[in-house]
Amino acid sequence: MEGKLLEMFEVGPCEDDYQLGFLIGQRFCNQIRSRLAGDLILQNQLLPFARTPHAQPLLKALSETNQKKFPRYWAELLGTADGSGVPVLDIILVNFRKEILPFISKTTMNSNADTTDDCSDVLIVGDSMAIAAHNEDANVALVGHTYLIKGKLSNGLSFIAYTYAGELPSCAFGLNSQGLAFTLNSVPPVEDEIVPAGIGRNFVSRDLLEATSTADALARIRSSEVSVGHSYNLIDIQKRMILNVETASKSRVSVHEVGTTPFFHANMYLHLQVQQVHDENSISRQKRAAVLPQGSKTDFLSLLGDTEDTKYPIYMTGPTLYTLCTTVIDLDERTLTIIEGNPKYGKVSHVFSMSSNELNLKLVNHAEGTHL
Repeated sequence: MEGKLLEMFEVGPCEDDYQLGFLIGQRFCNQIRSRLAGDLILQNQLLPFARTPHAQPLLKALSETNQKKFPRYWAELLGTADGSGVPVLDIILVNFRKEILPFISKTTMNSNADTTDDCSDVLIVGDSMAIAAHNEDANVALVGHTYLIKGKLSNGLSFIAYTYAGELPSCAFGLNSQGLAFTLNSVPPVEDEIVPAGIGRNFVSRDLLEATSTADALARIRSSEVSVGHSYNLIDIQKRMILNVETASKSRVSVHEVGTTPFFHANMYLHLQVQQVHDENSISRQKRAAVLPQGSKTDFLSLLGDTEDTKYPIYMTGPTLYTLCTTVIDLDERTLTIIEGNPKYGKVSHVFSMSSNELNLKLVNHAEGTHL
């Protein structure tokens, strides 16, 4: 299965956040409409649930809570809906899918639509190498339905965000002109750990794109009272530092600083004490990563490209989950590289400079077929 070439849209500064969202929605209206039409989770679970009386209080509270906390990003979301010409409800549902799905009765869940998102990261900060490598895994409905947003804000800050069609930038990974970057991993707390109508994870990650320092990024994460859990890998080029931050509802946060021992993170809590769903996929990937070489960048790419376990491979090719791309953030080279296809073969599509002396992020290479 091959997706379309990953496109980048440069936008901003805009007169307001609604216009930013509107221009993104307008530019990618075809991808957004196609994604929504083919998204089985939206069509078979979220939309039917949204039409029930039981859903109304949850949707109303989610909308009000997030609009109050993040009015700018809420305006951006509305602009995306209007710009793409799709119902606002559809855009709200895909942006809050992780906050809504736990409250849909299991008897009404469509068994053909897997609700799991999976990503894998391997991280190290050693004497000779400081790297964050990340597989962006998602439902196959997202293949061909992602794009890059290069946004410039009126305050001069720029960001680049890998974005799912119709969602806020970025629920995947991003970087900004302050020398900060992040990648994300879903983590599945049990139902009792989930608080309804909290802050949505898409809004937290959108906020991280505007963080000015690691301390600021942590403050933004800590100040958001989320519904469900998430794992953030914060990368600070200036400080040559990587933090893995695991979060849960009720303002629970645990921070682990990555050091010389390679740190592999799939989709399970590793250091925050939270009751979590037993996820065979993550457990399998975690065990497989533990026996693979992790001594070089090439080893990291081979690990993320591993398909030895046919049931739960680290590099996924369907039928339900698919590795959309791999990104490698090199803290010493100060670059973020996007690789399409199996990362073992190093098919580079984009390289972005994160050099501290550049006010604007610079696309330094965009040659499909270039190898690491």
